[in-house]
Amino acid sequence: MKAAVYSEPGDPEVLHYTDVPDPVVGADDVLISVEAISVEGGDLIHRRLAPPPAPRHVVGYAAAGTVAAVGSNVVNRKVGDRVTSFDLAGSHAAMRSVRASRTWIMPAGLGMNAAAAVPISFGTAHHCLHARGKLQHAETVLILAAAGGVGLAAVQLARRAGATVIAVTSGTDRVGRLKELGANHVIDRKQEDVANAARSLTLGKGVDMVIDPVGSTLQQSLSALASEGRLIFVGNAGGGDLSVSLMPAMGENQSLFGVYMGTQLEKPEVYAAVEQMLGEAAEGKLDVVVDRVFSLEDASAAHNYAEVGNPFGRVIIRPQPR
Repeated sequence: MKAAVYSEPGDPEVLHYTDVPDPVVGADDVLISVEAISVEGGDLIHRRLAPPPAPRHVVGYAAAGTVAAVGSNVVNRKVGDRVTSFDLAGSHAAMRSVRASRTWIMPAGLGMNAAAAVPISFGTAHHCLHARGKLQHAETVLILAAAGGVGLAAVQLARRAGATVIAVTSGTDRVGRLKELGANHVIDRKQEDVANAARSLTLGKGVDMVIDPVGSTLQQSLSALASEGRLIFVGNAGGGDLSVSLMPAMGENQSLFGVYMGTQLEKPEVYAAVEQMLGEAAEGKLDVVVDRVFSLEDASAAHNYAEVGNPFGRVIIRPQPR
């Protein structure tokens, strides 16, 4: 099969489109003929920083497609099922083998591109806001990197929960689009100091919760928090060390919660939340925003665009039809 692989970490150019052996289907697995791949932040970080476990490693968390084979122990999936999937590697390929428990049946009416993006983008946002952050009605949430996949999901889910949503982005052209998706206020980080602007919008109090997928902005996020507020940090899109001075947080009785979805998506309550949101996306109740679609052959360009192109929403890769 065709795949985008890398043998050493580095810039997007380390990805090569080549032939690799078809994946082995274990007893608890399904084999998916991949039709859409969502480029996730973890994919970029792994490719950039993590030495692969073996040469010609297939990177990638999220992919949707059609079940082509099932393992001997699998009873809840069959050949021909349309599914979306999550695993810690293997999405950037024409086929992937993944445990059946890491797949979701796609509801009717949901396209492959959206299905590939929902589990991690919306699953992460939901977990940050509700499982970790315990968001309450009428609280104020500051969402950094609001134009990214997790950010756009968090904007919609927080507004639906009755929160006042302050979205952070770069560029005035995105203000209207974020407000259409649910943001009450939008801060252009290139024009304003984010913490000062957030405090101004809350009349000096600070926000009840910050969702921070950037990492390098943690100190700024703490500065925007109200006393006894919660900072949810997820990912490290900004690169570098996740370091912060905790003395101010201790003085304000603030809480910090880390989120890593690689260990969460198979938990029954998290799996069920993703399943529900897939249905809501199919019904048009949630908007899964896709910025651009690339071919698998151009996976290197897709990664480059996801890293430096400032996309609004997810970047999708599609293998060539077989």
